[in-house]
Amino acid sequence: MTTLLDLDRDRPAAASAAAGSATSTPTARRGAARDPRNSRRNLAIAVGGGLLVAGSVVSLLIGAGTLTWDLLWISRVPRTVAVLLAGAAMALAGLLMQMLVRNRFVEPSTVGTTESAGLGLLLANLLAPGLPLSGKMLVAVVTALLGTFLFLRILRAIPPRSSVIVVPLVGMMLSGIISAVATYIAYRTDLLQAMGIWMTGDFSGVMRGRFELLWVLALVGVICWFAADRFTVASLGESTATSLGLRYQAVLALGLGLVAITAAITVVVVGALPFLGLVVPNLVCSVLGDNLRRNLPVVAISGALLVLICDILARTINQPFEVPVGVVVGVVGAAIFLVMLLRRGQRG
Repeated sequence: MTTLLDLDRDRPAAASAAAGSATSTPTARRGAARDPRNSRRNLAIAVGGGLLVAGSVVSLLIGAGTLTWDLLWISRVPRTVAVLLAGAAMALAGLLMQMLVRNRFVEPSTVGTTESAGLGLLLANLLAPGLPLSGKMLVAVVTALLGTFLFLRILRAIPPRSSVIVVPLVGMMLSGIISAVATYIAYRTDLLQAMGIWMTGDFSGVMRGRFELLWVLALVGVICWFAADRFTVASLGESTATSLGLRYQAVLALGLGLVAITAAITVVVVGALPFLGLVVPNLVCSVLGDNLRRNLPVVAISGALLVLICDILARTINQPFEVPVGVVVGVVGAAIFLVMLLRRGQRG
């Protein structure tokens, strides 16, 4: 029975295309152009891009207070840009992690990466409260990297033939342990409330001068684009990727490093956005397959659009107050993923 977690659905074809992209013939390129998945991708980019522009305009116009030029440029524009960057980057991070770990149930918040970044932010505020935001980001990146590679270390001890559910279960257990350690430290140092605020996605405090670190996420997206074929080949596994001439360990380290950087910067600037990296990649890959280069723009647009819609809902459902956008993303993301699982189960 085919399920949402069928990891090898399109990877051989996708990886073969990626491995041979540099030497493709005109006939092969014409065949790729006729691929219906490319047509679906182009349609998704066009429709998603249009919705993104419309949603951005709505985001700029709604909110508390009378709209003025100062309010627009100091608060509304930075907030909308932050929503788009964080949404796109976290969706890409989820896609990249799923491909490299070869499991559809993983994302930064289910393998300990996000929790490790939160622990690093807590330690930075506890041990060096005067540290600038960029310094706290570096600490969060380091701890996120350590948490991610700890997960990989544990993953290597799992038998290869284990159920696909084992990997996310191990990741969630590790996330729970890291979160418990962070909660204990926060409780002992009277920072429990502050940690709760840091780990809840919220764009209400975003304004000019306090979101610029998110532009690093755009650079992460560019790196993903240039390395997309290598990541696609790496998703076949170490033995196959190595036989195709890929430096597997280097590519794996690069990919997971990008995931850790994305999670850390997002947590430091706006907080955690749960389920985003789980729902969007699964939805896109179920339609377009597992070729990262083909999926990357669609995943980025879809992630940005989902967070933008959730942010607009968070600002309007309880006016003049705001609901933390992380709460809305969690509820909407969980509902979408549950529907996807149920529909796929009925088809099976």
